Amino acid sequence: MKLAITGKGGAGKSTIAGLLIWHFASDGFKVIGVDADPDSNLPHIFGIPEKEVLPLAEMKDLIAERTGVKSGTVSPLFKLNPRVDDIPEKYSLKYKNIKLLVMGGLKRGGSGCYCPENALLRSLMEHILLKKEEIAVLDMEAGIEHLSRGTAKFVDLLIIVVEPTWLSLKTAFRINKLARDLGVNKLAVIANKVASQEDREFIISNLTDFKVLTFLPFDARIKEANMKEEPIVSFDSKLSRGIRMVRSKLEEELN
Repeated sequence: MKLAITGKGGAGKSTIAGLLIWHFASDGFKVIGVDADPDSNLPHIFGIPEKEVLPLAEMKDLIAERTGVKSGTVSPLFKLNPRVDDIPEKYSLKYKNIKLLVMGGLKRGGSGCYCPENALLRSLMEHILLKKEEIAVLDMEAGIEHLSRGTAKFVDLLIIVVEPTWLSLKTAFRINKLARDLGVNKLAVIANKVASQEDREFIISNLTDFKVLTFLPFDARIKEANMKEEPIVSFDSKLSRGIRMVRSKLEEELN
């Protein structure tokens, strides 16, 4: 199962991604979590201190070794398909039996820019999505920039996390278009921070062309944990129980 999770910043996508990873791993599955958002939050969900997080895009020695070009330099000659198969084991953050990879930001430069950092990250993403024996949960930015036409086809389901606001829904429409352009046809929505029937109806009436997997409640305990920098996977919550129920819906959707 390869899941890519995206949505507007603040909608709760990193929290939902982290809890999905946690529940899969707790049930004995081999899971790798990928933080593909330049504004990295996934390690925080597991209580990993920021000082221990070094994104792969900033590992200059690794990039130089694998691509043949020093990170940050401009060269037309570097390896487009560098070796990446050992990176998940060697360079991931570990939380119990879970592996977490923090990708870092893609270099955007001018049109046609394909930097050594990008070559490494894209090759790694393809490797993760092709590896059959692991569940992969990708925490994307508010878009799907880390996916290319080559890798997007290996995503089993793109989950767009929304909250009951117009800005969040507008982001969902934009992501939907980007996904269709890349050939990702399996999409679903998780509605988060739903505090009332009015919130629920707002989402249903405006996302008529989307499949809504579930409605998750606003959970004050999650907000409190974020304020205290407490690992969200370390305690039971209404949101965590809701995510566990989502698991069976995901299996139904993919089957």
